[in-house]
Amino acid sequence: MVGRVRIPKKGEILGTVIGMMGASRLLVSCTDGKERLCRIPGKIKRRIWVKEGDVVIVEPWTIEGDKRADIVWRYTRVQSDWLKEKGYFRG
Repeated sequence: MVGRVRIPKKGEILGTVIGMMGASRLLVSCTDGKERLCRIPGKIKRRIWVKEGDVVIVEPWTIEGDKRADIVWRYTRVQSDWLKEKGYFRG
């Protein structure tokens, strides 16, 4: 059972975590074809655990938006399967 699944809002991009960089930083391959160094903000870092292969929503920074972003949301495995099934994401 999936329930409600959060869809990216304007200015947010779906991506897959491809590497752990340390110090709450991750390398994310985004659906727009760019790889970004993303940080996990403190309010998210305390609640969820992000690992390689997870599907996430990132919000690019206003400065260096092509290279850096913040992680806004992490999907569970069932939710990411639903996104792929509905055509939102090709992971």
